[in-house]
Amino acid sequence: MRILLLSLFLLYAGTVATSAQINGIVIDNLTKKPIPYVSIWVEQGNNGTTSEENGSFQLSVNEKSKNLIFSALGYEKKIVVISKEMIVELNPISIELQDVLVMKILNTRCLEIGETESPFLQAYENGPRIDIKYFPYEAKYKKTKFIKQVVINTDCRIEEATLKLHFYKTDEAGLPGEEFLDKDFIVTVNKGIRKTIFNVLSFNLRMPKEGIFVGFERLKIEKNKFEKTIVDANTKSEIVQTSFCPFVLYNRVERDFHYIFSEGKWNREIQSSQEVTSAKTMIYEPSINLILTN
Repeated sequence: MRILLLSLFLLYAGTVATSAQINGIVIDNLTKKPIPYVSIWVEQGNNGTTSEENGSFQLSVNEKSKNLIFSALGYEKKIVVISKEMIVELNPISIELQDVLVMKILNTRCLEIGETESPFLQAYENGPRIDIKYFPYEAKYKKTKFIKQVVINTDCRIEEATLKLHFYKTDEAGLPGEEFLDKDFIVTVNKGIRKTIFNVLSFNLRMPKEGIFVGFERLKIEKNKFEKTIVDANTKSEIVQTSFCPFVLYNRVERDFHYIFSEGKWNREIQSSQEVTSAKTMIYEPSINLILTN
């Protein structure tokens, strides 16, 4: 036991000794105004953070880390060499307006899809994590082709927290590809355990025949911080545990793949045995439903 504790102490001490605190701000290259809620990832790492409403950010990184990845809807993704004080300018993406067919929405019938049983709490704290759920197209959606609402089972421990919602097209490889929206969709979640409903009818989103990926991004910002004092089981001393709200409930379900967002891009994971047996894998999938309408 003493050897184990000593090893853990040395590992912890080594981590502290080789970590560095960086501070920075993300701004628009044209307007020079701060950009809020930018996703910031350590390249070839699994930690990250989110810029605050005023564009500022703080992040502890391993001194071996070389680059940070900055990503925000409406801006070009940028990879920047790490320094202790950073001013990062993102270039806005020029969007060519295309003819959009706007169809009349009757909103006289509704269909809820994606519901599964017994959601439970499954918290993740590594950076501004994005989790998604895939909704395949079915022929019965033809009469309710518009996405009216997104329903997420949430557990919020503070009065009000902020989330970012994402809607991804399916690319040629079957992965989440281009986003349907051209600007961040920031939503608010109130305190308590509840089904939180977000209205999206104004976006004129239609259920594509390739299916759609819908997900949420946890924002690692000061406003979302939740702290509580707990007693360490080993030392019996009180420590402050920090989390970021809201928590989202998950379902353990059988799926072909598990989609992982890391370093600003999507990857698909499967169990090694699956390649041989074609068996499905059990994953934790966020409890997200869609309400369709006509």
